[in-house]
Amino acid sequence: MLFVILSKEKLLAKHIDIEIDKLTNSIENRISGEVFDTDVVKIEPSQSKLIKKNDWGFDWKKELKESTRDVFKLSTVANPSIIQGLISLEDNKDHILMHLIENAQFNKGKKKLYVGVPANLVAYACKYSFDLGYEGYVGFIAKSKLIEHYKETLRAEVLYGSYMRIDTASARYLIDRYFNK
Repeated sequence: MLFVILSKEKLLAKHIDIEIDKLTNSIENRISGEVFDTDVVKIEPSQSKLIKKNDWGFDWKKELKESTRDVFKLSTVANPSIIQGLISLEDNKDHILMHLIENAQFNKGKKKLYVGVPANLVAYACKYSFDLGYEGYVGFIAKSKLIEHYKETLRAEVLYGSYMRIDTASARYLIDRYFNK
């Protein structure tokens, strides 16, 4: 699988700067250890009211307006109205490019409510890649300080500079954890 050379515009995309706190089988309550089944759903631009601006570090409403990207929300099956995390993905015709990923405010820091949200979202990006026929390939630009972290937790590899990819085997590993129940 070869990636199309990225345009200068795409190389200037946001760097992924989220710590993969824990590989779980879903998302897990940090205190009780209780595991919750999750669902990932595409958010349409007309549903932007679901995302309250003050609850997020990124401007997700602006991201929803990007015509080449899709924004997905992660929520628990039991409570689909509470967004646990968000991810922005672009179909690059041979792989999925991950633009942004973010935990909900209550899932950040040492007192976060749930762990496993970022890895769950990345696993979804891999599943989406498979669904589109791209063999699970997902690319992203990592913050330099997190490259080794992504190698260890996501089994991602560096293609060049800080551009990383998740290949078929690594994608299958993540999907099996989160979506093959």
